Amino acid sequence: MVTVIAEISGNSLHPVTAQLVGAAGGDATVLCPGGVGASEAATLSGVAKVISVEGDCFSSFDGGAWASALGSVAEGRILTASTANGREIAARMAAAKGVAVVQDVTSISGNSVTRPIYSGKAVESLTISDDTILTIRPNTFAPVEGGGSAAVSTVNQSADVATSVKEAIAKASERLDVADADIIISGGRGMGSIENFSQLEAIADQLGAAVGASRAVVDEWGMSHSIQVGQTGKTVNPSLYIAVGISGAIQHLAGMRSSKYIVAINKDSEAPIFGVADYGIVATWEEALPALADALSNL
Repeated sequence: MVTVIAEISGNSLHPVTAQLVGAAGGDATVLCPGGVGASEAATLSGVAKVISVEGDCFSSFDGGAWASALGSVAEGRILTASTANGREIAARMAAAKGVAVVQDVTSISGNSVTRPIYSGKAVESLTISDDTILTIRPNTFAPVEGGGSAAVSTVNQSADVATSVKEAIAKASERLDVADADIIISGGRGMGSIENFSQLEAIADQLGAAVGASRAVVDEWGMSHSIQVGQTGKTVNPSLYIAVGISGAIQHLAGMRSSKYIVAINKDSEAPIFGVADYGIVATWEEALPALADALSNL
């Protein structure tokens, strides 16, 4: 049996949930925290049943409360997304159940899984048991299509959860999370100043992309750590990664080198980022971004 913990975004199902069902390989039970997206999950191909797990704790995110509520319902092998919330739920649930957890899985074949290690320089193969909890790296498994018609049931966990978050203060961004996005445009110190990131945001709006940043930008300019890509930030796996003014320190490359296509824009032709790029443009951002914006507007 495979249980999928649905990833939610606001009041709807996050697209990565369809990828989790794809990773499950069929006949999955999907748990929807707070009942969000239950009807949508029921239409996914490969879903055997949907359980709407409701309770006071789901009014805002708390890893301990969510893991307790969902863990009392989840059975068999459990899959979550390898996002900040998904990793915390998986770790807490594994500790409570006394089972193993494997983070950032990129392939599953029966009881064999793989995941990147050593900053993406190697791939580790593991043999797991049927009750192992796995977090799945977004954009590595094909999403299932619609056409399903699974039954939906409801479980209320209010009385079973000791910890309930009554009030939360969170900084939220309307933009896509870089860990989930299919297209990312990231900026580095070569952008000159934090004010110039508005140029990246304009391109991101045209592409429907997330905006990322290097560690140098986050540390020196005070940008949110939530958009940092790299070894000490987030590991991403988009179809397209555009690096603007990023030299390509090994710590940054570790977080984005598995992208399907990499485009590098840098005025230094010797920048290490060109060593991993599929396409390179030797230019300043002032030269390249307006040309890119014009090209996109003509598509």
